[in-house]
Amino acid sequence: MTWQGPLERLDPYRVRVPKGYKSDMRVDGIIYATEKMIPHIVKDDAVEQLTNVASLPGVVKHALAMPDIHQGYGFPIGGVAATDFEEGGVISPGGVGYDINCGVRLLRTDLRVEEIRDCIRELVEALFRNVPSGVGSEGKIRLSGERLNRILLEGAPYAVEMGYGWEEDLEHLEEGGGMEGADPSSVSSKAKKRGAPQLGTLGAGNHFLEIQVVEEIYDERVAKAFGIEERGQVTVMIHTGSRGLGHQVCQDTINEMERFYRREGRYFYSPQFDIKLLDRELVAAPINSRPGERYLGAMRAAANFAWSNRQFNI
Repeated sequence: MTWQGPLERLDPYRVRVPKGYKSDMRVDGIIYATEKMIPHIVKDDAVEQLTNVASLPGVVKHALAMPDIHQGYGFPIGGVAATDFEEGGVISPGGVGYDINCGVRLLRTDLRVEEIRDCIRELVEALFRNVPSGVGSEGKIRLSGERLNRILLEGAPYAVEMGYGWEEDLEHLEEGGGMEGADPSSVSSKAKKRGAPQLGTLGAGNHFLEIQVVEEIYDERVAKAFGIEERGQVTVMIHTGSRGLGHQVCQDTINEMERFYRREGRYFYSPQFDIKLLDRELVAAPINSRPGERYLGAMRAAANFAWSNRQFNI
């Protein structure tokens, strides 16, 4: 489907879908994109998904889309929205996503490209042997029971306590590598079973471990904060997330929340929450409801699993 609705240019870098496009929209949709990018953005349902996000209860100010916007699950990929806790705001597990806390870590080295140029093949082969990757990949770190619950509760600090890294590593992680409010008891046994053998793995999709070389330094102050001091310096970038555990947390919650909704014409309506949704994939619950609070506890636990996973990969 190609987008046929209005797009109003605000400035060279933003376009707007006015909330008048649909009677259900509570706020405008704003897309960060140049004119050259628009033909690619309108090729699928991404903009329509953005307007559905703009219809969520409690949505604040705008529904935003970053330049990488493309069709996703409920939310477009690159979609961002905030909802107000005190104004009936909801949380949508599809909006947060299946790969909870997918992200990157940058590992600085003291090597220069000249030192590894002649052994790149051997280096790549060693990475393939030692870093589990691909669908269903499993690692050498096997945690269960109380130790797995501590990973879910504490995140990367517990990985460091186990000997995987240094205390100063945590100073460079969002939330110190552990999000408060995690509730391992809200994570299903199926999710824990899927995640238990996957710590220290990359998984599939767009996840990677890549040996990189600094070719240009644009901001010396920022680069120095990352420990990058010269061209030709070798770094390692690790991209992975919460693997099967995070995926299952999302699926479990979607299944639970769907039970509160029924189809009414073009709406999905929840009598219990008094919420109307335009898209089943945006299934949601009030943030302060029992399902909402349970999901937040499980989502934070999955986020902690992801920080730990990247720490174990380091």
